[in-house]
Parts: sequence; structure tokens; C-alpha cells
Amino acid sequence: MLYDIAIIGAGITGSMIARELAKYNLSVIVLEKENDVAMGSSKANSGIVHAGYDAKPGTLKAQMNVLGCKMMPKVASELGVPYRKNGSLVVAFCEEEMASVQELYKRGIINGVENLHVLGQSRLRSLEPNISPNAVGALYAPDAGIVCPYSLTIAAIGNAMDNGVELKRDFQVTGLYDRSTHFEIVSPRESVEASLVVNAAGLYADAIASFVGDDFFSIHPRRGEYFLFDTSIGDVVNATVFQAPTAMGKGILVTPTTHGNLMIGPTAEDIEDKEDKKTTAPGLNKVLRDAAKSVPDLPSGGIITAFTGLRAVGSSGDFIICQSQNHPRLIHAAAIESPGLASSPAIAAYVESMLQQMGVLTHKRHDYNPYRSPIPCLREMCDDDRASLIAHDPAYGRIVCRCEEISEGEIRDAIRRNPGALDCDGVKRRTRSGMGRCQGGFCLPLVTELLSKELGIPMEQVTKKGPGSEILSYRL
Repeated sequence: MLYDIAIIGAGITGSMIARELAKYNLSVIVLEKENDVAMGSSKANSGIVHAGYDAKPGTLKAQMNVLGCKMMPKVASELGVPYRKNGSLVVAFCEEEMASVQELYKRGIINGVENLHVLGQSRLRSLEPNISPNAVGALYAPDAGIVCPYSLTIAAIGNAMDNGVELKRDFQVTGLYDRSTHFEIVSPRESVEASLVVNAAGLYADAIASFVGDDFFSIHPRRGEYFLFDTSIGDVVNATVFQAPTAMGKGILVTPTTHGNLMIGPTAEDIEDKEDKKTTAPGLNKVLRDAAKSVPDLPSGGIITAFTGLRAVGSSGDFIICQSQNHPRLIHAAAIESPGLASSPAIAAYVESMLQQMGVLTHKRHDYNPYRSPIPCLREMCDDDRASLIAHDPAYGRIVCRCEEISEGEIRDAIRRNPGALDCDGVKRRTRSGMGRCQGGFCLPLVTELLSKELGIPMEQVTKKGPGSEILSYRL
């Protein structure tokens, strides 16, 4: 089959573009090298919907960030994904840093960020009582927010699939060939043909580009390490608290999450290995030390896990969203580092406008549905709604994950609906089963059993995160 458009990469960028293209009478396929979507930078980042004051004026980053921040509440609502406009603070601890805050304020005004304020110490402490007494002031952006990055990605690609887009997983692109009338996209096992290709391959977007001789940009990984705290201290801060930024990023932040946890991080270390996601003692020590500068006395006993994310840092210093220099039917959506999550709805709309100008998008579907209902969330329901749901389907009355109160019905839904979970981590990202205090210590056997039953495979074939991570070796 010859597809109209193939999108390489099922991170937040590729998934949002797929959802945008699902509005049209086109055959669209998304190709993902991993066993699930949101497996790269989209799986492990800060989840911040930045307001847009940080990006250099006149850049695509600035343009996409400000527009994307405005679009995000509507997009998250349509996709049934929790979103919270909690605001952000860039905190200064001396007069020199207050000068940097003033510069960020001026930059934000140029970029078109609304409702920015520079706060003194008194106003800052009224907003954040637990902030360090050494803080002297801050930049306040009340329109900034938080969203779960992998939930948003899963929902976006799921909505695209519900509207006819195809997803092919475990498709690692090893070649891209321009056959004059179309592209051939090759993997070790099969190939896909498409008239037009969108390269949204994250950390590997430069490798995809190099297949057709586009060597005008390169991408390297920047490692960021985080700690995640239990929900018992999720209200230590209300806003997302940044420190005055450096050339390496926005520093160590302290932020609530949409699920009620507290998160601190990330570090910013440029590395070479695009698969190096290990945590390090020096990195995690830095996270704890620097976070304490903003919010002292964070209880280390509340930490439930640590993790690392990799950001796709481009050589140009800006987002790269353009047609190929040599192959105009190839569009690059590359180097989408921070604020890529906040920018993702705007990037998708930008690519849509490019395709419209190319004459590709001509007929919209009359039956396109932008809405996606979330999986029923038992722990957030009142008793009456729980009783009604369980009466309709008793599977929702059988609790599998005690920490997060996740039922068998929710896990079953996560496996059955687009894009269905194929492994234990996939269930975890869709339902939070295994994300609580015990980190899956109690629920993993039951999740493994449910995956075996729903997928029709032996329990020995159920994996944690794809081939090579089998949970069980053999039956005793």
C-alpha cells in the first residue's frame, strides 16, 4: 500500500502531527521503533507547559511556545488528559539574579506572553509559603501549566488512530529512499511506501535526515536526572518553581505533577550515547542539593523513584521545522527540545499549514472526532459513581494496584483501546498501576496475568518493556 503520509516517530511531536492530519481524507501511518509510543524524550521530562518567556525572541521556539501554551488547555480537554494551570516562578536569590529575572520579563513581553509579573519577596512568599527565606523575588507567569507528557502522547496518537491513522510499532528505520514518485522507508523486517514523509524521530531525527543527504543539522542528547516523591508531599509547592536559568537550561525545578506527586530535577549533562538513560550518584546528589536551594527540607523519605530523560538538543539552537533541502516531500520536525511539550500543539498546526501550502491537504473529513474519553478512574470517583460503574462491570470492583487504587477494569481498558498496552510498563503509563509507593511490588504479577489473558500469549512472553525484558522465565 502506498500511504499519503508517513510520520517517523511516535513521541509527542509525531503524535500531535498525526492527530492534526487525521482531520483530512488521507492515508496516514506512524512508524515507531519502540514497542510503545512516548518512549523517548516524551516519556521522561518535566511535564511543564512553559509560558514562553525563556525562548529567544524571533525564534520558532518562542513562536511555537507562546501559541502552544494558549492551545494546550483546549487540546488536553478534548483528549481527556489532566491539565493544570498552576503557574510558574523563576526565583532569584540575589540582586544579580533579579536583573536576570527582569531580562526574562522583557523577553516574555516581546514574545507575547500575557500576565507576566515581577514579584518581590513578600508577594512571592504569600504564593509559596515553603519557598526558601533566601529568595528575594521572582518572575511569575500565571498562565504556565503542567500536563503528563506520556499521557498526552498516548491520548493524541490514540485519538488519531480512532480517526483512521495507523500505527506500526517495532519499526526501526534503517533506510529512507526517494523513489522519485514516493519514499520507501525500510526496517530490518519490512518496508513502507509513502508519498510524503514527516521526520519526527526525536534524538534520531538527524540520522533519518542523513539517509537522504540532509546533513545541515545534528542532534545530541542532554541527560536530565529526576526524583519523584510520593503524593503525600505533592502540595509542598503550588506553582512550578524554577531558578534563574543558565546556558544549559532552566536549572533544577520543584514542581507538582497532575497526578499529585512532587518532582525535582533535571540535571543538564551533554552526552554522546543516545540510549544512555542511567541515573548517577553525582547527578542525583546535585538534584537534591540544588532543589533545596529553592525549597529547603524536602523529606528524602518521600522519594519513590529516580529516573533519567534525554533531550534532543539541535545544533542550530532552535526548533527545525522545514522541508528538506534536497527532497521537498520530506518535512523535518526536529530538535524539539524544551519547550517542545508546550509547543507540540502549535508545531502540529505549523506542519499542517506547511502541507496546506504544498497542496497536500485539500479535503477535510466530515466525521473527524477530536474528542477522546479517558479510561474511567476509580480513585477519583465518588462512592455513587464507583458503585454504578462496578454494577455495570464487576471488573472495576477488583483492585489490582493498591497504592493507586487501579482496578482490573481500568487495566483491561488500557490493553484494549488505541494504542493498546503491550507490556507492563505500557499498562503503568496508561493507568498508573505500579507508580505508587511500592513501585509495582504487589500488582506486577496480576498485571502480567491480565496481559497474558488479554493478548492471548503465555505469561512467559509478557515483558516489562518489550523484547528482552520478560517478567517470567518458565513455569514451575
